[in-house]
Amino acid sequence: MRRDIFQAIADPTRRAIIALIALQAMTPNAIAENFNTTRQSVSKHLRILTECELVKQEQQGREIYYSLEVEKIKEVDQWVSQFRKLWETRFNQLDDVLSTLKQQQK
Repeated sequence: MRRDIFQAIADPTRRAIIALIALQAMTPNAIAENFNTTRQSVSKHLRILTECELVKQEQQGREIYYSLEVEKIKEVDQWVSQFRKLWETRFNQLDDVLSTLKQQQK
């Protein structure tokens, strides 16, 4: 089954992995040290993130390092940005209503 980006980031562990490797490339063992789970579980999450092209692998000697694929994250941001504009408009409208109510109470 081919997963998409949004299925991949739906899991909190995978989002945490993305946050970790956004700072620097890491090996699976180094990533696993940050979680209260098995190395095999982290490897499964990394496989899903790799399938969705959110992370890339780079072989350095005997180690594999995982790093963030920034362009794929930009795709998520572009999709979310259309809703961000809507939310900002609604929050501004809510601010106006709250300001009006506050003035009426005085």
